[in-house]
Amino acid sequence: MSAAEPSLSQADLRRLEKLATEAGRTPRAMLKFVLRDGFSETERVVRAVKAGRADVKAGRTQSHATVMAKAGAILSGHAKSQQAA
Repeated sequence: MSAAEPSLSQADLRRLEKLATEAGRTPRAMLKFVLRDGFSETERVVRAVKAGRADVKAGRTQSHATVMAKAGAILSGHAKSQQAA
C-alpha cells in the first residue's frame, strides 16, 4: 500500500458504509468528502441536506420572489427609519 492510499479501521469502514447509504451514494464516492472534511462534518452535511429535501417535499419553503420581497420590505423600512433619525 502506498502512502497515498488511506487505511480505515473496521469501525470507520462501517461508519463510511452507513453514511454512504444515508446519502444514497457509494462508500467510494463519500470517501473523498470524509477525507476532506472528516466524518462529523460530512455526517452533519448529509443530515442537513436530507432535512432540506424533506422541507421541500413537505412544502415548508418559500419562493425566491417571496423571500426577495420580504427582504426588500425590511431594507426599505430600515432606510426610512435611518432617514427619520
